[in-house]
Amino acid sequence: MHNGDTMILTHYSKGEKMKFELVSPILGFESTKEVELERFDDFFMIMRDVNNPDISFTLIDPFVLREYDFEIGDATSKLLGINDSANVITQNIVLLQNPIQNSMVNFAAPLVFNTDTKKAAQVVMDNNSAYGVAEAIYDHLS
Repeated sequence: MHNGDTMILTHYSKGEKMKFELVSPILGFESTKEVELERFDDFFMIMRDVNNPDISFTLIDPFVLREYDFEIGDATSKLLGINDSANVITQNIVLLQNPIQNSMVNFAAPLVFNTDTKKAAQVVMDNNSAYGVAEAIYDHLS
């Protein structure tokens, strides 16, 4: 992930919660304006709508599954307050299935969280992206 500069990836402890303002909506969830992010384990996080407890997402760190690189447009970078020393977390929405190997990951629309500004946005890639909206997680497990 980059916007022309290298950014620091921030990690935090299991159970720690952080709130973020969504400066760009999550597709299909435009009414969600503030979310809480909580680490579940080394791979997964839970993101909940602060104002609607019925809306939550399971997220996964894409870098544990594959090489992953995408552009953040200037407008989104500005909204997020990303600069050369920004501390960011990148996560992807995962649709959990049983067994876990049947789960699907949306690599085409990552969520970017700036832990310095407490702002977040979904970055939706164009249709020519090398990443799929619903890729099987087992394709990336080694």
